[in-house]
Amino acid sequence: MPGAGRRVVSAIMFYPRGGSSHGVRAFARRLPREGWRTTLLSGSRSDAGALRDARHFYDDVSDLRVVDFTASLRAADPLDPPAGAVPLQPSYEDRPGAPDVVFARLDDAALERQTRAWAQVLDKAGAGGAAVLHLHHLTPLNAAAALVAPDVPIVAHLHGTELLMAERIAAGAPASWTHAAAWGERLRGWAQAAQLVVIATPRGARRAARVLELPHERIALVPNGVDARRFSPAGIDRDALWRRVLLDEPRGWLPGGEPGTWRARPQDVAALSHDVVLLAAGRFTAVKRLPQLIAAFDEVRRRLGGCGVSLVLVGGHPGEWEGEHPAQTIERLGARGVLLAGWYDHDELPALLRASDAVVLASERESFGLVLVEGMACERPAIAMRAGGPAEIVRDGETGWLVEPGDDEHLVAALIAATGDRSERERRGRLAREDVLARFTWSAVTHRLALVLDEAATRS
Repeated sequence: MPGAGRRVVSAIMFYPRGGSSHGVRAFARRLPREGWRTTLLSGSRSDAGALRDARHFYDDVSDLRVVDFTASLRAADPLDPPAGAVPLQPSYEDRPGAPDVVFARLDDAALERQTRAWAQVLDKAGAGGAAVLHLHHLTPLNAAAALVAPDVPIVAHLHGTELLMAERIAAGAPASWTHAAAWGERLRGWAQAAQLVVIATPRGARRAARVLELPHERIALVPNGVDARRFSPAGIDRDALWRRVLLDEPRGWLPGGEPGTWRARPQDVAALSHDVVLLAAGRFTAVKRLPQLIAAFDEVRRRLGGCGVSLVLVGGHPGEWEGEHPAQTIERLGARGVLLAGWYDHDELPALLRASDAVVLASERESFGLVLVEGMACERPAIAMRAGGPAEIVRDGETGWLVEPGDDEHLVAALIAATGDRSERERRGRLAREDVLARFTWSAVTHRLALVLDEAATRS
């Protein structure tokens, strides 16, 4: 068995809020079954509800160490809090006014504060005695590990957002990213210092090799996975679910507003009982290209006579968005049939997927695209771009529709094709689940990661 009872310290500095957190949780749950005793370190917020509290999110991880940012958020400068508080995590995204500022704006002193704080966390968790450190993303955790566990091999697990920032720096960062060049060097240095670098797809591996200047033999492929028992086809009272989600207990939100401040029209919710329902899920980040998706959908509705299809957007942490908020896009275009469901816990997502007819992702720079796999596991075909991770996940013509990047007309055509042929949707949906069972179950994926950890420990 991989691991043979050795110990791995797995760490993510970000509090739970995105797809990488779900992967971290799944690996931490399952690695002990592969023979790896696992200690998990995670950032957390106890001030923002259960979904962002690592104690709740990772509640079934037996050895969990939590770093709570609540105290730092109360400080005048969350990145330079009073002694005893761990500085707030920075971000790979640049959202004006957000307390978690983009890494590329942090100076050397801010990096030093992050490194010292996380070095203490790693040291307290016994990182120096681990067989391997499994560090998610490229962050000051890597610098901290070099201080307290210099002889312990590192497996750096990339989730794509760090590549987006590194690529933007390489292409020419905004003037506001005052320390971009230094952060570009750090990302490359941390990746190159790792024993092995894990990434989800071959396309992602090529990107990582290029922007981080890594030899291909140092990169290991481990896709994200899905719990195919939880994400599975099942009957559902679709009308009742959408009434609850969109009318009775609404969570959609407007810019600056709380969950429930965006309200669906009752007639739009009623239409879901007979419309083809397309579902997009994720955070409201620029890479998701939600304005482009809404515009394409609006054109689809126009060509179909203004009815027959609806688009439900699930996600968006309240108060967190980049660029134009979907509600602003809807208002600007006068788009009908676009409904904001708000944020739901991962455990609630299967029901929403079952109440839809297809899952759609318009991102052209998606490193993986876990929601596609989850929808496919529920026998929902996928509509995505022929780029990044989705191009590795979706089999065009078999498990979904792939769209050429930059081709808005092709996206419209794919949405119309998916909308117009129920038997074809169902055929592709059945094949989609079969494909997920063959390639993307968590048990198979975790076994692959365990082999990577074993190789890193053996190489050292």
